[in-house]
Amino acid sequence: MALTRRAFGGLTIGGSSALMLAACGGNDGDGGSEGGGELVWAVSSGWSAWNRNTGTGNASATNIATTPMNPVGTLGYDFDPEGNVFYDEAIFEGAPELLNEAPMQVQLTLKEGAQWSDGKPVRLEDFIFQWYSTSGDPLHANQEKALPAGTAMANIASIEEPEPGKIVLTFKEGTTDPEWIFNGGVYLPSHVAEANGFEAWATDPEVMGDAVNFFNDDLWDVVIGPYKPVEWKVGEYVIYEPNENYQGEHKASYDKLTMKAIEGIEAQVTELRQGTIAGCWPNDFSLEIMQPLEDQPELAYETYAGATWSHFDMNVNNTFLKDVALRQAVFTAIDIEEIKSRAFPGTEAPWLGNHFFTEESPYYVDYTGPANYGKGDIEAAKTILTGAGYTTNGDGKLLAPGGEQVLFNFRFASSNEIRKLTGEIIQAQLVELGIDLELKGFGDDELSTTLSEGDFDLVVFSWVGNPAFTTSPDQFFSPDSDSNHGNYDDPVINELLPQVRATLELDAAAEVANQISAQAVAQAYTLPLYSSPMAVFWNTEMVSGLEVNPASQASALWNVREWKRP
Repeated sequence: MALTRRAFGGLTIGGSSALMLAACGGNDGDGGSEGGGELVWAVSSGWSAWNRNTGTGNASATNIATTPMNPVGTLGYDFDPEGNVFYDEAIFEGAPELLNEAPMQVQLTLKEGAQWSDGKPVRLEDFIFQWYSTSGDPLHANQEKALPAGTAMANIASIEEPEPGKIVLTFKEGTTDPEWIFNGGVYLPSHVAEANGFEAWATDPEVMGDAVNFFNDDLWDVVIGPYKPVEWKVGEYVIYEPNENYQGEHKASYDKLTMKAIEGIEAQVTELRQGTIAGCWPNDFSLEIMQPLEDQPELAYETYAGATWSHFDMNVNNTFLKDVALRQAVFTAIDIEEIKSRAFPGTEAPWLGNHFFTEESPYYVDYTGPANYGKGDIEAAKTILTGAGYTTNGDGKLLAPGGEQVLFNFRFASSNEIRKLTGEIIQAQLVELGIDLELKGFGDDELSTTLSEGDFDLVVFSWVGNPAFTTSPDQFFSPDSDSNHGNYDDPVINELLPQVRATLELDAAAEVANQISAQAVAQAYTLPLYSSPMAVFWNTEMVSGLEVNPASQASALWNVREWKRP
C-alpha cells in the first residue's frame, strides 16, 4: 500500500525548538458558533501530566488533549501540511524579524489586543516565563523541580520589550541559532502563576521550579486558544467550551468539545462506528481493523507517512548494557524488516537510518545501514560478542566476560499491538544470541514516567516531530536533558552539541547534527526503526475542515479552530 508522503527536514519533540507564532488559512470569516452542538474526539492514550515543558508532560497524548486551548503548535507557531511555518495570528503580527546577528537579536511583534481568556493581556512576562521554564539554567529554575524536556532557550541572554508590543530576544554573546524563526513564544499564563502564590517566580529559582510543577500537576483554565477547559481529569478527558476572548479569526465552532482518552485502535474504531466519537489519530496502525470503516459511507480514513518515528533506546545504566559491544551486537541481531513486514502487512514503512532527518531531506545520511544494524545478522552479532570476551554456558545462555548471565528487559506500551508484537519478534531474535529478553509492558499513561524514571533496559516508543531539527540533538543526547532517557553522556557528542546552533547556516548545523547521529550509531545508543505509518479516521457528518498534517505534532488537530459541524 502506498502512503501519502510529504518531505520533512528534521524531527523534534515537545516544545520543539521554538518560537511561537501565527495565522493559517481555511474557512473565511470568524465562523461564529455555526453548527454549535458537541464534538467528542478520541485521544489515543492516557497521559500523566499537563505541562509540555517537562519530561513527564512532554507526551503526544498531552499535546493532543490540550491542543484546542493552546497557541498554534503549543508556543504560537506550527507547520502546514507542506512543511511551511505559520504563526498564530491570535498572538502575533506575522513572522519574527532578525534585528542583529552579533549579538543575535530576534524581534516578535504582538498583535494589538492579544489576550488570555480572562481578558488579561499577553505580556512580556509570559515570554520570560517560557524562557525560564526551558533555559536549563538553575539560576532561572530549580532544575530538579522543572525537569525540562528540552533546553531550547539556553542561549537566550535577555527578553525585553523596548516598545509596546515589540518583544526582543537577545542571545548570549557568541551564540546564534540557524532556526531563529522558532525562538521564544507564549505557552503558560504567568499572571496565573502569580495569583496562585508564585509571585516571586522571576527572582527565586525555587519558586519558579514550584510554578512549573503547579502547571504540570493540574490543568490551567486561562488560555489563548479558541477553546477553554471547563472540566478535566488527568489521563482521561478534557471538556472545552468556546473562549469568548479568543483573538483569532476562526472562532470556536462547537459549543462543547471533549477530548477523551480511548486506548487501542480496535476500541477507537468501534466507538467511531457506533457514533460515540467523531474521530481519532490512533497510536496503532492496522489496515485490517480500519477497513470495516469503508462499509459506512459517513466514515473516512486517510493513511500517510507521518513525522513520527519509532526507535529502540538503550539504558546505559543497566549493568550489561553499559558495554558498547553488547549494545552493538543487539542492534546487529535485530531484524527491522521482519518487524515491519509483520507489523504492517501490505504497507511500506520507510527505512530510517538517521536520528534527525528523513530520506526526503537533502541532509539525510543513512548511518545505521552501513553499521549493519537492523539487518538480522546473527553471525556478525556473535562475532562482536566473541571479540569482546562473551561466552555461552552449557544451556546456550550468553555470559558476560565476568561469567554472569546477560539479562535485561524490554518495555513497551501494553495496549499497542504493534509494540507488543515488536517485543515478541526481538525476543525471538535475541534468543539466537543466548539472551532471554524479559518483556514488560506498561500502561499508556505510564509512558512518561517509565521514560523519565529510566525504568527500562531496552524500550520502544516514538518521537512525534516537525520540520525543525536544531534542538533535537540536545533533547535526545545532552546529559542535562530530561528527554535523554537512556542516560547517555558521550564526550564526543557533548562537544558537538553546542555547535549545532552556533551558526546561522542550516547546512552547517545539519552537518554537525549528522556527526552526532553517526556517533550515536557508533555507540549503539538508539536504533531508529522506521518512519511510522499513520492514519486518521473521522465521521464526515460530525466534523468538516479536518485535514491530515504530517508536519505538525498535532496531526489532524493542527487546524482544530477551523473545524465545523457539517
